[in-house]
Amino acid sequence: MSSLQNHFLIAMPTLDDPFFQRSVTYICEHNEDGAMGLVVNQPVDLTVGGLLKQLEIVVPDASKTLDLPVYAGGPLARDRGFVLHAPVDHWRSSLRLSDDFMITTSKDILESMGQGTPPEKFILTLGYAGWDAGQLEQELAENSWLTIPADPDILFNTPVRERWQKAAARLGIDVWQLGPDVGHA
Repeated sequence: MSSLQNHFLIAMPTLDDPFFQRSVTYICEHNEDGAMGLVVNQPVDLTVGGLLKQLEIVVPDASKTLDLPVYAGGPLARDRGFVLHAPVDHWRSSLRLSDDFMITTSKDILESMGQGTPPEKFILTLGYAGWDAGQLEQELAENSWLTIPADPDILFNTPVRERWQKAAARLGIDVWQLGPDVGHA
């Protein structure tokens, strides 16, 4: 199977794992050793401003950025933050994932948010999703996921409650009309 890096995994309606139900996951890395991604449509009860205050990062009094939600990026390492953002190359540990996306894990990006200079478009997650070698391929074979190339419009411009259905609609389908049976031609 080819790499699914820079793709969205769209949970099938029958996926009953409580963490991944109706999820859209951006795949940051996928190779023979496994895969790593960030769930991008599961907000937690915390804002960016609230997280910055918990981290004792000084925040300006008023900024739209501070009201943005923080997302549960996955069930692993929930104490680690990941910022998925449009390309901007001036933070210490930024990694370009594609022409449309970068990921940054260093504290300097959070400090920039606190100073009112965040990336133009971003989401902040706590935790990540991970798959061991062959595990994601097995889940795909079991009909747990649909895949599409990652789309910055879905990630940055679509309301969170609409991301799952809009991602599936890019395949020309209504996810609610999909059946639970796996078919192989």
